[in-house]
Amino acid sequence: MNRHWIKTYDAGVPEEIDPDAYPSIVALFEEAAEKYADLVAFECFGKSMTYGEVDRQSRAVAAWLQTELGIRRGDRIALMSPNIFAFPIAMLGILRAGACQVNVNPMYTPRELEHQLRDSGAETILIFAGSTPVLAEIVDNTPISKVITIDLGDGAGLPIPSPQVDARLGDTVALADVLGLGAGMTYTPVGLTGDDNIFFQYTGGTTGPSKGAVLSHRNVVANLEQFKAFLPEATVPTKEVMVAALPLYHIFGLTLSLAYISLGCRIILIPNPRDIDAFLGAIKQAGITVFPAVNTLFAGLAMHPGTREVDFSHLKVSIGGGAAIIQTVSEGWKALTGKHITEGYGLSETSPLLSVVPMGVSEFTGSCGLPVSSTDIKLLDDDGNAVPIGERGEICAKGPQVMSGYWNKPEANREAFTPDGYFRTGDIGTFDEAGYLRIVDRKKDMIIVSGFNVFPNEIEAVVTALDGVAECACIGIPHEKTGEAISIFVVKKPGAEVTDDAIIAHCRKEMTAYKTPRKITWLDELPKSGVGKILRRELRDV
Repeated sequence: MNRHWIKTYDAGVPEEIDPDAYPSIVALFEEAAEKYADLVAFECFGKSMTYGEVDRQSRAVAAWLQTELGIRRGDRIALMSPNIFAFPIAMLGILRAGACQVNVNPMYTPRELEHQLRDSGAETILIFAGSTPVLAEIVDNTPISKVITIDLGDGAGLPIPSPQVDARLGDTVALADVLGLGAGMTYTPVGLTGDDNIFFQYTGGTTGPSKGAVLSHRNVVANLEQFKAFLPEATVPTKEVMVAALPLYHIFGLTLSLAYISLGCRIILIPNPRDIDAFLGAIKQAGITVFPAVNTLFAGLAMHPGTREVDFSHLKVSIGGGAAIIQTVSEGWKALTGKHITEGYGLSETSPLLSVVPMGVSEFTGSCGLPVSSTDIKLLDDDGNAVPIGERGEICAKGPQVMSGYWNKPEANREAFTPDGYFRTGDIGTFDEAGYLRIVDRKKDMIIVSGFNVFPNEIEAVVTALDGVAECACIGIPHEKTGEAISIFVVKKPGAEVTDDAIIAHCRKEMTAYKTPRKITWLDELPKSGVGKILRRELRDV
């Protein structure tokens, strides 16, 4: 394949990377822990934790999982936690025990959590105490047999008040006890390879419930190497300071954190980025050099007066992903920090990075950059033919970072890949002569709210489950803060009395907050095709 974008790479960026640079992410971490044992790995709540301390505590978690639960290579373990010390400790413990981690949003509703636990088959969950009421609602409908609870101060011994564990869960184990007991147990290294599964990353589907993208250690190692190949020349191992405001259960924040761990860098964990005052207090004098975020967070921080007190003099790169970066936001961020936002593009299924704007570009491009090393991207028309440069086509990708497939979804996997093995992203893009990729539309009906994927079929299924609703259709509409917002069109059953407030309350009960509709329009009927398919595109003109 002609990778015409290679000629536009910054000097020193290779055409190929080694996806086997590390046998596994466990090997990557253990090498970093040995080389940087005394350096700070993470900061949170005003306290720091060294690589050596993370090594010892994650080893204790792994030993306990192996000894007490008999965890074996390939077992699935769910982790449901905000960005606190316990997340990297638990994650590395899970991986060192040989298990595959199922990443779970701690803000999930019972319905969302039940599906993910049932689909993944996870029998063990490590869960933030504040999320236990959600688990208690549905745990009997899942394979979960062991619950390990996490408090805010776990791992650091901090006496931070945490929510109570829901008593309905009965016999649970505290992570603090796991750490204490595991420290005296024998840990048995598993010898993982690149072919072992590392993460189940759940992503919505155009039909049916969300699907688990199965990522291997090799997928993630490859993506770290692809990202690091594009780092600016000024990057200094052990000297970089990254802000981890992106949730670590999201593959964007998780992969970037692992990349900087491999370089022995310091990562500042932000448990709740919505608490802007606490956020700014954590980074004000930290000397941050790397700032990944989504468009909404960059915009919110740029407008907050307290952000002007943050020392951005060491900032080398700001990285935007998850949703398109708006030019006015990038310009506002540059006025504040001196740096434009470097944009990247990817999906859960691709670990996630597929393309990135070269770090040497100092201006806003409005594109999602060049395909990263060892990655082939072609744009296909509806007949499966590659389109010429400048023409629109579905973005299809092949590379060592692309997942093997969705968990237990053979039909979805057949649809997800072309006959010659390219992953169909569902996004419509164009290439220019220099190799820059631009997203111009989405073939799927997916909506992106603050960097999170929302699929209309889920919203429609939830709304139509409400008494009195006959039909519902969902589309995305532009929103200045979140990029897109949810707009629904509802048809009532004859004689029913359903209100906007009733729909909003129902959606908040059944779905995470960002999926709640911002706009509700009542119609007598929905526009449909001759075979009865709802024509969502026609609704954009309503």
